[in-house]
Amino acid sequence: MNAEMYQTPMEVAVYQLHNFNISFFSSLLGGDVVSVKLDNSASGASVVAIDNKIEQAMDLVKNHLMYAVREEVEILKEQIRELVEKNSQLERENTLLKTLASPEQLEKFQSRLSPEEPVPDTPQAPEAPGGSAV
Repeated sequence: MNAEMYQTPMEVAVYQLHNFNISFFSSLLGGDVVSVKLDNSASGASVVAIDNKIEQAMDLVKNHLMYAVREEVEILKEQIRELVEKNSQLERENTLLKTLASPEQLEKFQSRLSPEEPVPDTPQAPEAPGGSAV
């Protein structure tokens, strides 16, 4: 199997864990695995013990990855909540400003939004009927 076949980073990580060198896991898990020979003369019990250690290491890595992903998801959910709240507030303000603006002010504003002209950086206060600023 090829790593390119996998869709998510988690699948790729699990694929790569399956293909790690035994010496890496032996250094990670302790010296008892290092002393086991991995040639044709290795006993079945040694192979099973190595497989169990590899599985334990993979479970540990998976648990750490899942914890990190859950933590990141919670942070992103909170950011989404804040952005939705800010968007709602801005929509309410926009609606209020549209209701308070005169048709002339709305037309003037729409003309400023034409693609040829950039929107000014400093907004000017709209004039309310009667000459006073809102």
